[in-house]
Order: sequence, then structure tokens, then C-alpha cells
Amino acid sequence: MDMLTASDIKELNDKIHQESAFIDLLRLETSKAIVGQKYMMDRLLLGLLAQGHILLEGVPGLAKTLAIKTLATS
Repeated sequence: MDMLTASDIKELNDKIHQESAFIDLLRLETSKAIVGQKYMMDRLLLGLLAQGHILLEGVPGLAKTLAIKTLATS
């Protein structure tokens, strides 16, 4: 088994940072409209990235519809 060197790890970390930059931008854009729902937004993004189905339930007034609309337009 080949051992990873420090430069291999740095290169991998740089690639991960580069490829995930759009997630940070998406979080930034959605946080302008959705405040205090970071956990929900993270789960929505996770579901979308995994190409899965998302069932969003909760009591009225938790910005579920606004979250979906904001994510769709971001």
C-alpha cells in the first residue's frame, strides 16, 4: 500500500476546498433569507447533493416554503 505524503494530503485538501466552494456560496445566499435554520438548510443541501428525496415537516411558521423557494432560486 502506498503511503500518502504531506504534499499528497495538501493537494487533496486543496481539491476538496476547491470543489466544495459552491456549497459555501449557496449557504451564504440562502442565509440572507433564512435565519436561524442552519440545521434544516444543511439537511436540504445534503439531500439535494445526494440526489435523494426530501420530506420537510414542521409546525407552521418555520419558513419551510421560503427555504425551498430560496434554495430553488439560489
